[in-house]
Amino acid sequence: MISEIQFNNEIALIIANAIREDVGDGDHSSLACIPKTAKGKAKLLVKDRGIIAGVAFAKQVFDYVDNNMKVEVLIEDGSPVNYGDIVFFVEGPSQSILKAERLVLNAMQRMSAIATKTKQFVDLLEGTNTKILDTRKTTPGIRALEKWAVKIGGGENHRFALYDMIMLKDNHIDFCGGITQAITQTKRYLKEHNKDLKIIVEARNLEEIKEIIENKGVYRILIDNFNYEDTKKAVELIGDYCLTESSGGINEKTIRAYALCGVDFISSGALTHSVYNLDLSLKAID
Repeated sequence: MISEIQFNNEIALIIANAIREDVGDGDHSSLACIPKTAKGKAKLLVKDRGIIAGVAFAKQVFDYVDNNMKVEVLIEDGSPVNYGDIVFFVEGPSQSILKAERLVLNAMQRMSAIATKTKQFVDLLEGTNTKILDTRKTTPGIRALEKWAVKIGGGENHRFALYDMIMLKDNHIDFCGGITQAITQTKRYLKEHNKDLKIIVEARNLEEIKEIIENKGVYRILIDNFNYEDTKKAVELIGDYCLTESSGGINEKTIRAYALCGVDFISSGALTHSVYNLDLSLKAID
């Protein structure tokens, strides 16, 4: 996984790029009608139900735009919210509040949606030993925000990107000429380049599971698109050899049944690619 420093750098890049994209050479709507010296106060109002996420990010955005702004947080990240709740107050130069408004709302609405969906999956797994993972099926440019939201919702992060973990999927295996060849060449590559990366290998059937087990050094086997019966067989075959992960079209209706097959993890792209934004608004206070 990426380090805290790398993650913080990603967040800083997201903020800088988003403000560049949105503000350009100036927020002319605010500049045209609001005096530079004007002070204001606004509240982050919830108009939906779910899990709030992005409060800490919002504070970073306000600080980036204008460190004279002050934020009073009433509801922290990861908390359940209902219609009418006030998450925080922000106070400072009116122009600065308006400059930061859209980025804060866009990010928090999406992060809250992801945290809400993740919490639903976490609740469905209660009482099992299975953890929910996200994937790389994220929105280009804001992956760090979406994976942060998964953590806020109680889930776990899979690899962040292509560089922090080896994941040998079906195409890698087929292009390489087979499972054993792919694992062997991967271990050679890691040794030659002095890299310490965990190896995950995808299996499409029980025979591939057996072949993976014949090789050493695999951290986790991805049991992909298996039915319940074959997933149970796969878990029995793997035993203590390595960790197990189920994936492939698993949803709210099927996730618990797959967890009861005994897998350690279930990964779901739906956590980040199939959510509806939580309705939030930033309202000025007279």
